[in-house]
Amino acid sequence: MVVYGMQLPVQSQSTIYAEPWEAAAGPADLLEIARTADRAGFDYIASCDHVAIPRRLAGPMGTVWYDPVATLSFLAAATERVRLLSHVAVVGLRHPLVTAKAYATLDHLSGGRLVLGVGAGHVQEEFEAVGADFAGRGGVLDETIDALKAALGPEEFPEFSGERFSFKELGQRPRPAQERVPVWVGGSSPAAVRRAALKGDGWLPQGDPREKLPAQIARLKNLRAEAGIEEPITVGAIVEPLYVGEAGWELGRRTLTGKPEALASSLRAYGEMGVDQIQVRFRSRSRTELTDQMAVFAAEVAPHL
Repeated sequence: MVVYGMQLPVQSQSTIYAEPWEAAAGPADLLEIARTADRAGFDYIASCDHVAIPRRLAGPMGTVWYDPVATLSFLAAATERVRLLSHVAVVGLRHPLVTAKAYATLDHLSGGRLVLGVGAGHVQEEFEAVGADFAGRGGVLDETIDALKAALGPEEFPEFSGERFSFKELGQRPRPAQERVPVWVGGSSPAAVRRAALKGDGWLPQGDPREKLPAQIARLKNLRAEAGIEEPITVGAIVEPLYVGEAGWELGRRTLTGKPEALASSLRAYGEMGVDQIQVRFRSRSRTELTDQMAVFAAEVAPHL
């Protein structure tokens, strides 16, 4: 059975994927979408992470990027079951203890619903502005994941010693509600796949078309086996944009659309290639159309996955 989650609209508004209606949307829209996801059986809702967007990238990326901890904490209070994913936290922008404090609090407040998605980041000026190491961000991320696993564990006084970070005799409460916060590693480069295989509880590919996923998944599993890691890893995929039914408006050539049975048949291919969770995105012209699409997907497509 493949589970399904979604990245929230509104909270990040890159021109690559944002719908026109999102520009005027806000907290009330996010609340209704999160509550719909909670009711409709979505595994998670996700929020992105950028601190500041340089002017050279503001055209394609926009400057609307809500803080993920603030956003997911806000939505945690309005939901009961759906998990809360950072997709992805650019953890190299912050000291691991700062990240651990924020996300441990989120997990505590939400009753253990955090999934910590992490990634290396790609905006050089953002790193430079906060004094972070852009050129060495891969190594920083590797060490930060290890530090976060210690800092988000059960110990009130966690200990870690690495090349860049070390801490001991420093208490942090509240502790996470989960005994072990799952860490999902984002990215599709060879380095990201290796990082996910060796350090992740899950892998969040970034835009791999479905025909490239089987080879990536095989490499992920082989790297894990070679390292002697026996624990299962949650393999994700971002699927094509969706619209359940007949839209009556231009959806774009990549959108999967049609009757629920046809959509389910197409999406089952992901499970057959070894994907455990799919991240869905629906085409929509309003919040109401989006929540209607979410509901009909959950009722008529998801049971056939």
